[in-house]
Amino acid sequence: MSRIQDADNPTKLDRLGIWISSLCALHCLALPLLLPLIPLIGSTFFAQLWFERTILTISMLIGAVALINGAVRYHGQYYPLVLLFSGGIIYWFKDIFGHDYEPFTIATGALLIVAGHWINMRLCRQCRCCRNTVLSQHLAK
Repeated sequence: MSRIQDADNPTKLDRLGIWISSLCALHCLALPLLLPLIPLIGSTFFAQLWFERTILTISMLIGAVALINGAVRYHGQYYPLVLLFSGGIIYWFKDIFGHDYEPFTIATGALLIVAGHWINMRLCRQCRCCRNTVLSQHLAK
């Protein structure tokens, strides 16, 4: 694959967003298991709310850029953004149902974020009519 094709690949940001969202979910789900085993982790920045929200914010920014880019340049569909932001909001307020349900809330938020990226990747791959245009032809419809 040439460098020009690599630079124009809309799925790179989606893949990065999926990885960051997945790592964030793994961090949140694994931390309760690691805390009893390694007490030092609890006093480091990994267990801090600001660290979790920083990772989530970076994930949402990358996701927004990837999904808006995919919608504007390729497929014209914005519903993957709804999934992304819904997952981000659920993830941000992960303790809304209480501490006992936090792992389920985290998993739901992360799955919605990943689903938004995955759907965007599929839509970008399926749309062949807008490959060499600056803006999607779907916007004119």
